[in-house]
Amino acid sequence: MPYFKAKKLDFSSGRRMEVVLREEEARRYGIRKADVLKIKWKKKSFFAAVNYTNSKVEEGEIGFFREIWQSDKGKEMNSAGIVEVSLIKRPDSIKAIKKKLLGSPLNYKEIKSIIKDISDGFLGDIETTYFVASSFRGNFSDTELYYLTKAMVETGDQLKFKGMVVDKHSIGGLPGNRVTPILVPIIASLGFTIPKTSSRAVTSPAGTSDTLEVFMPVCLETKDIKKVVAQTGGCLVWGGALRIAPADDKIIKVSYPLVMEPYNKMIVSIMAKKVAMGIKYLVIDMPIGRNTKIKNKKAADMIERKMRYIAGKFGIKLKVMASRVIDPAGRGIGPSLEARDILRVLQQKKNRPMDLEKKALKITSALLVLTGKFTEIEAKKASRENLRSLKAWEKIKEIISAQGGNQNIDSEKIKLGSYRHEVKAAKNGRIAMYDNRAIIEFCRILGAPSIKQAGIYLDKVIGNKFKKGETLFTLFADSPDRLDLAKAALKKGHILKIV
Repeated sequence: MPYFKAKKLDFSSGRRMEVVLREEEARRYGIRKADVLKIKWKKKSFFAAVNYTNSKVEEGEIGFFREIWQSDKGKEMNSAGIVEVSLIKRPDSIKAIKKKLLGSPLNYKEIKSIIKDISDGFLGDIETTYFVASSFRGNFSDTELYYLTKAMVETGDQLKFKGMVVDKHSIGGLPGNRVTPILVPIIASLGFTIPKTSSRAVTSPAGTSDTLEVFMPVCLETKDIKKVVAQTGGCLVWGGALRIAPADDKIIKVSYPLVMEPYNKMIVSIMAKKVAMGIKYLVIDMPIGRNTKIKNKKAADMIERKMRYIAGKFGIKLKVMASRVIDPAGRGIGPSLEARDILRVLQQKKNRPMDLEKKALKITSALLVLTGKFTEIEAKKASRENLRSLKAWEKIKEIISAQGGNQNIDSEKIKLGSYRHEVKAAKNGRIAMYDNRAIIEFCRILGAPSIKQAGIYLDKVIGNKFKKGETLFTLFADSPDRLDLAKAALKKGHILKIV
């Protein structure tokens, strides 16, 4: 086993736990690029992948990126200390990924080796990407999906809450559609437990957590989540800040640049987090349409069947609400604009998006009925009265405060992009349709979701008539360059159809 002098590199690899050796020296020891080494010093050890360099370290040195020496495992390492290096065999997870890419089924042991190594940082972005790619073949059996879900849950933390634990999840792919922050306070104020974890954007201009972060902290530790839920009956947090199905957020990271998400990965991602949070009653909102994640009823039926199979394995009572959609839910697209829509509904402002309110009440009612505690008529009445009486607003103020936010936030004080461009109608007409995919692309050009103030506000919605010169939609950006890019793109593409 060779020994090297440790050298702390003052920059990040940007990818994973990684070390560098001089290429010629590494080859003398039979160490190949991307091999996994066990690094040992004193009584501590960790695993890291190898890269080559011909400038960052000298002969006899091994370079450690910031990801290592700032981590819990490496922060006590002294620069210029001596470490022992040993080459380990290619992990079982790599063999399993290769097997799956070749089209063979995997057993539970193989699947768990992949998920565990992703979770532990043993597999980097490249290997994880190959695993995600295998999902696009569409040949994961129901049993394999159950194994994946089980492995996701078992390699992370699991939470238990008192009371009747319920949840709602949207498949996504539809701009806006920010139902969750409206539903959670209604459900919690009616006496149910709803520990809601959400993700960040994968294919949209804003995930629920991206939006909520505009007016409240969402990165809470497990102990804080338990405290918030015990105090208020619910929470609205980012699942990626926890060790709940930790491999999932690493898989999301490599899926993001593709701007697409394989159905099997999506199913497992949703169900694993619900199981880990102890959910027993779950409603799935599944938009279907040409420009959503679910393109047609055939795909929707397949996803529902697989979800029901997994839900049954874990004792979850499930309702899937599939519906065809042609337009966004709400008027704001992008974190801050969507946050303003949410608050307008909860605060019952006159300018609130009624389509978003209507959809939130529909899904909330369905969840109440699923619990068996309400009839359909009772659920609709309770949901509507709860929102209109501002009980839901009072409840979310409790949640905001418990999570460390400012409960006195007002919808009209949400900060939006300083640079704006109103797109005017060139003639009289009526909005026939919006292209959801184009809306997403334009919001990304404007900088969403990383730039929270960026996005598009739909001044007119489908069916609205307008006169020449009226504003159809407004672009928001945080810089003139971003706005100019979007304006240039508008000359080549359109986000709406006018008749």
